[in-house]
Amino acid sequence: MDSITQDMKYRYSLMKYAERYGVSRASRKYNKTRSYIYFWKERFDGSIESLACQSRKPHSHPNQHTEQELKLIRDMHRRNPKLGIVELWSRLRKRGYNRCIESLWRVMRREGMAAKERPKKKYHPKPYEQMQYPGQRVQIDVKVVPRSCIADPELKLYQYTAIDEYSRYRILGAYPEQSTYSSADFLTKVTEAFRRKGVKVECVQTDNGFEFTNRFSNSKRDIPTLFENTAAALGIRHKLIRPYTPRHNGKVERSHREDQKRFYDVRRFYSLADFGGQLTAHQSRSNSRPMRPLNWLSPRQRLSAFTVQDV
Repeated sequence: MDSITQDMKYRYSLMKYAERYGVSRASRKYNKTRSYIYFWKERFDGSIESLACQSRKPHSHPNQHTEQELKLIRDMHRRNPKLGIVELWSRLRKRGYNRCIESLWRVMRREGMAAKERPKKKYHPKPYEQMQYPGQRVQIDVKVVPRSCIADPELKLYQYTAIDEYSRYRILGAYPEQSTYSSADFLTKVTEAFRRKGVKVECVQTDNGFEFTNRFSNSKRDIPTLFENTAAALGIRHKLIRPYTPRHNGKVERSHREDQKRFYDVRRFYSLADFGGQLTAHQSRSNSRPMRPLNWLSPRQRLSAFTVQDV
């Protein structure tokens, strides 16, 4: 017996009481019928394991497969081990088999003839590529401002985020729309902001959204977006992540989760200008917060330390 249940303990107590005081008294005390007590007394051999419920599965059924049908299925499967269940069922029907395909599947599964699923190939992520200096690669993404934060029901706001993979230094932008024009304008501002810090942006990494690329457009697939043209004009390489794999843009995605917790859950915006002002203050706080991946330096300190050493 694998385990002793509460019901088994209850029946064991009932049997012991019935042995000592009789079935009638046990029936009144435990509120059980005499037939119930006699039923378990026949099974009881002194051990609590004998009071376990046995399987109620029937041993036979009037509509179960006959031995002739089972032999037909086994013979057909033995001669055609690679045959699919639909084609196998079709051939069996030509030989007098009149059961439905679901019944055939249950028999094959019970007899061990059903095709076993191949184990899925285990995913082995590629080793993470550590950046060696600021500006080597910058992740860019867009966060839709939650509706609950906006006072005006007609107003839509979007947060553009650029994060340097080496220093985790972030630049945030407030925009009223999510478009390739906004993306191109934000890229220009990001490049200028990093230039003032003494950092040249070499590569930007984005997802496959239409605000960045026409990769999945049916009619404009070969036409570069304004964002891509701006990146080319600034001498920046544009890298796209694998489709439907946001973890490849993990740093900016993780920063958006922190923004939700520390910023959007406690703020409210009344206009684009108000949103932009609060976002600038939030950017300054986030760049001054120590981070464990940076050995408890803030992104601003990490960026400053590298530029000072480089000079």
